[in-house]
Amino acid sequence: MDTILLLTILVVVFALAFDFINGFHDTANAIATSVSTRALKPRTAILMAATMNFIGALTFTGVAKTISKDIVDPFVLENGSLVILAALTSAILWNLITWYFGIPSSSSHALIGSIAGAAISAAGFGILNYSGFIKILQALLISPFIALAGGFLVMSIFKVTLKNRNLFKTNKRIRYMQIGTAALQSFTHGTNDAQKAMGIITMALIAAEMQTSDDIQLWVRIAAATAMGLGTSIGGYKIIKTVGGKIMKIRPVNGIAADLSSAAIIFGATLIHLPVSTTHVISSAIMGVGSAQRVKGVNWGMAKKIVITWIITLPISALIAAIVYQVLNLFF
Repeated sequence: MDTILLLTILVVVFALAFDFINGFHDTANAIATSVSTRALKPRTAILMAATMNFIGALTFTGVAKTISKDIVDPFVLENGSLVILAALTSAILWNLITWYFGIPSSSSHALIGSIAGAAISAAGFGILNYSGFIKILQALLISPFIALAGGFLVMSIFKVTLKNRNLFKTNKRIRYMQIGTAALQSFTHGTNDAQKAMGIITMALIAAEMQTSDDIQLWVRIAAATAMGLGTSIGGYKIIKTVGGKIMKIRPVNGIAADLSSAAIIFGATLIHLPVSTTHVISSAIMGVGSAQRVKGVNWGMAKKIVITWIITLPISALIAAIVYQVLNLFF
């Protein structure tokens, strides 16, 4: 079999594997709050998330195009298929490590750091498309702070509007509303996260000269959406436990506030074609909600662990990808 064809097939397989792992790794982003407040049973929430992730993944392609061309230009990247394979291997390794330890790290940070690291290892720092890369980094770095502020603002509004309501009746009604916000959160997750694998596969097809534009082919969209939906259906119970209970004790009104603020940020990023970390957006929104209610009610030790992981994922994944590229280069 031709080496380029073999590498392209491996990239497609690894990209779909990444999307599958992303699905169960990031399930918590959409449903942790609704599960922790018992608005939904875990299995029901996961199946709903899988369905809405699939629908969201098929709806947009802007983020996929950003991934496919804004970090490095696949039309000029030599040995591009090997670079992409190294990046996927690195991102999958980091996702599995953080999933095993129940740490809600960012699949987006891992993938983007890995692409940059593998490309630099192959062709030096000059290969990066710095304007596009910096734009992506800004979105990844700024979005959690916006989510923190958004969660604080939405929860503050809820505190004012619900202060004279019967707490038991209000929580009961809002618990039902959480089903809708969890579905919305799952949909927005699909519109942003699933597109990253689509962009990677498109990069590989361009690098292998199997297509001449950055259009996302229909089979790529369906395959990536299916992989994420199947991964989501398995569920990431360890991370659900971390996001849904270890950051703060979540009540129905807190869950609604966190879901609405984070879904708005993720969907806004999708509309302007920018990838964001759904993991860090929802975690930051929960911290913002907790701060609006009672600062001491937030487990800042767990928050610190999440922030540290947020900081180290990009450089570590880039380093792993650079090493993986050099190892793969010995065999291909």
